[in-house]
Amino acid sequence: MVGRQLNWNEYATAWARLHGGFDPRVATPVVRGWLRFSYHVGFLLGRLRVGPTAVTVVGVLLCLCVPLLAVRPGDGPFLGALFVLLASVADSVDGAVAVATGRTTRLGYVYDSLADRIGEAAWLVAFWLVGAPGALVAAGGALSWLHEYVRARAVAAGMREIGAVTVGERPTRVCVAVAGLLLAGLSGLIEVDLAAGTITMATAVWVLLAAFGLGQLLSAVRRALLDAG
Repeated sequence: MVGRQLNWNEYATAWARLHGGFDPRVATPVVRGWLRFSYHVGFLLGRLRVGPTAVTVVGVLLCLCVPLLAVRPGDGPFLGALFVLLASVADSVDGAVAVATGRTTRLGYVYDSLADRIGEAAWLVAFWLVGAPGALVAAGGALSWLHEYVRARAVAAGMREIGAVTVGERPTRVCVAVAGLLLAGLSGLIEVDLAAGTITMATAVWVLLAAFGLGQLLSAVRRALLDAG
């Protein structure tokens, strides 16, 4: 049952409790603006009795459309980038609906994390279909998965906070996916074969950021667990 919906300050406090104590009200203007946008959309959907699980399912479906659209001749990569962006909005809004309406659950957190991994796998499949080497795509997926796995295991081992906000977080992966597909589409308009090279460079950027971010996270986890011990 949906309880009283939270106002922005109440929402920000509740959101911070679920994200390692990071207060969105003191974030950078871009991050704060994005989170306020997600809150307002989530508040509206809550009023309309739309549940967070429904938003999560829509987000996954949008992600699964990305590889199907990306291979379309001409505008495919542009449509793929658009659907990645829409899916990222759904990913933010489902949590906003849950927090704003007091419907956060541990099971919902698991579903949301699973949806994120499925979505990112679909984006990387799109990279591969556009022309990125399979080995590089697999490396990007593995490093991103390890990033999230290490954080989850560290929390299970006693780490109380998120460890570190690294350069390889999900928002970074969203940006790389959107920019990579857009640039691949633009270069493909110039010369068809350029799209594969462009998306390969985007995949390489994904891999490098994921690897560096994993290193940052491992260092933070080591410090946090040693201090806890």
